[in-house]
Amino acid sequence: MKIRITAGPVSVEAELGTTPCAMAIAGVLPVTASPNEWGDEFYFEVPVHMPLDDTATRVVKVGDIGYWPPGDAIAIFFGPTPLSTGQNPVPASEVNVVGRITGDPALLKKARGSVSIRLEPAT
Repeated sequence: MKIRITAGPVSVEAELGTTPCAMAIAGVLPVTASPNEWGDEFYFEVPVHMPLDDTATRVVKVGDIGYWPPGDAIAIFFGPTPLSTGQNPVPASEVNVVGRITGDPALLKKARGSVSIRLEPAT
């Protein structure tokens, strides 16, 4: 499923996968939330409750979109996090990989400090 992520003045295109977790997230879109920031990661709660699945990992790349079960949260990785030792983000704990930004994830750096983030189906 193609989606759009809008945070402040920035909008990027992304895709959600076909795992049960990704499909559960697709089923609640559109979602607007107040994002938290953790390094170059936005995370925010969504009305989805899923366990870790076969995609669960702490090895993610810039542009990956994860679901973090302990917080029922989406995590959007656009650069290093506080646990990173290089340029790749490192989540606080395992996330289900549910999608990927297809545009330029670095654009989200311009959205730091945004009071709202929206995920919606792309038209």
